[in-house]
Amino acid sequence: MRVSGRLAAQVLEYAGTLVKPGITTDEIDKAVHQMIIDNGAYPSPLGYGGFPKSVCTSVNECICHGIPDSRALEDGDTINIDVTVYLNGYHGDTSATFFCGDVDDEARNLVKVTKDCLHKAISVCAPGMEYKKIGKTIQDHADRYNYGVVRQFVGHGIGRVFHADPVVLHYRNNDHGRMVLNQTFTIEPMLTIGSINPVMWDDNWTIVTEDGSLSAQFEHTILITRDGAEILTQC
Repeated sequence: MRVSGRLAAQVLEYAGTLVKPGITTDEIDKAVHQMIIDNGAYPSPLGYGGFPKSVCTSVNECICHGIPDSRALEDGDTINIDVTVYLNGYHGDTSATFFCGDVDDEARNLVKVTKDCLHKAISVCAPGMEYKKIGKTIQDHADRYNYGVVRQFVGHGIGRVFHADPVVLHYRNNDHGRMVLNQTFTIEPMLTIGSINPVMWDDNWTIVTEDGSLSAQFEHTILITRDGAEILTQC
């Protein structure tokens, strides 16, 4: 899991360096695909449930699961790039939201708060901790800025299987269940400036905000350790 997580982080970091006005998300997809293959891994999204590309690219109001296409990124766009690699029988899953060119302060603040939500949530993880503490931590921080927390998409157990238990909710909830030592799962909050209601496009993948408002997301795969949590998806 450490090896697959590290590769996912390296691929995501590389993908982020490609973000600039004029590049298409198709071009990012091809570059990500090649780097994953060159490292002896497989891009987990490719063919998963019929997903046609090797990475998810979610621009501006796209909450998640954006399919790379021929649209060129424009100055002022934000883009979440979600990378999952399958290496030596294990999946590593991570995402980050990047700035394309000169991005306004409203977008910059949303992205910062979303990233902070993720790291605050990771900081409360430890053996025996209730999963619901993650959702409370994220929503408490998002509420300070009047941002919405998308409810329909969750963090998840990950390892030999791409998506498994536990289901990790990013909003306040009363679900039972506690973290256990050596468990691996993702935390991946999605915040919005406006509506938290998702709308799916006819491609059956792309999810956008109902009102077209901006969304941002960050994700790490973590390991529950005796001391708390180790982030597996960092370089």
